[in-house]
Amino acid sequence: MIHDSAIVDDGAQIGEGSRVWHFVHVCSGARVGKNVSMGQGVFVGNKVTIGDNCKIQNNVSVYDNVHLEEGVFCGPSMVFTNVYNPRSLIERKDEYRDTLVKRGATLGANCTIVCGVTIGEYAFVGAGAVINKSVPAYALMVGVPARQIGWMSQYGEQLKLPLEGQCEAICQHTGERYVLEGKQLRRIAS
Repeated sequence: MIHDSAIVDDGAQIGEGSRVWHFVHVCSGARVGKNVSMGQGVFVGNKVTIGDNCKIQNNVSVYDNVHLEEGVFCGPSMVFTNVYNPRSLIERKDEYRDTLVKRGATLGANCTIVCGVTIGEYAFVGAGAVINKSVPAYALMVGVPARQIGWMSQYGEQLKLPLEGQCEAICQHTGERYVLEGKQLRRIAS
């Protein structure tokens, strides 16, 4: 479904079942997966990949060199950058830094992702946070600049674990088990 007011440039690839809403612009080099929802006013650059089942809420610009894996949620008006030190009078398109958002991550409303980082699988970035460093899988990040305050399950619920050490937790909603080893959390296959 592509709304009449949307612009999809020739060459853009949009997967089956995707929804392109009001005033969206998808550039010619973009690759968008299946069952993606792009809300009102979304912009998708040329050198962008968006995985299957992503949800990009209203007023988000996914600039060149940003790559979203499957199931990423981009909250309303959140921001990606692609140049670390922009100046209007200096051309820096050859200085774009890659940003990778891994499978299942959530980027809250009005957060900012400074270019050149990786957001780990199922990480959760709170509303308004500013990410200027890579984020571990399952990490819960808040603040300006963002700091880790906990861990999240794949379901999206905070787990009761310290920030580092050796221990286990169970998601109260799904029963899935997680193990913390040092500063890395991983899900244990059931």
